[in-house]
Amino acid sequence: MSDSDYQRLQTARSLGEILAVAIEFERTARDFYRMLAPRVSKRIRYLVEELAEEEQRHYELFLDLRARPDLEAQSAELVRTPASDRRFSDCIQLPELGPSPDDQAVLQYALGREQAAMEQYQALAADTPPGAARDLFRFLADEETRHKGQLERLYYTTVHSGGV
Repeated sequence: MSDSDYQRLQTARSLGEILAVAIEFERTARDFYRMLAPRVSKRIRYLVEELAEEEQRHYELFLDLRARPDLEAQSAELVRTPASDRRFSDCIQLPELGPSPDDQAVLQYALGREQAAMEQYQALAADTPPGAARDLFRFLADEETRHKGQLERLYYTTVHSGGV
């Protein structure tokens, strides 16, 4: 085995492992936003509820993908681990925002999660072999990019209009 082959193995994980982390990422986000919704201000409650619904949808998409018979063979394929992987995996650990989190803290956290997801899914879409997994990563990268833009606009409006 050459040094480059060894390096590739050290910086790669199976598609199955990557899907398992992505499923957990989406599940913890969904649960976090569901738990957070009744504790945030009414100004952003709708947003937190929408985020919970979106994460549920992403969770279901990954579960459906993992259950596809045609993905079974592909799930053992190695995919280069993105540079964003540690940050993405770290997002599974949830912050404690207290009993009454302020809007700015919630928006900052949501922006960080969207950024991490966007970077991760973009990198995975670029490095995953053609097929259903790559298509899903591309779709989610686009969705996370849109969500991030929406959150940035809301954050700017909230913070700079004296809403926090």
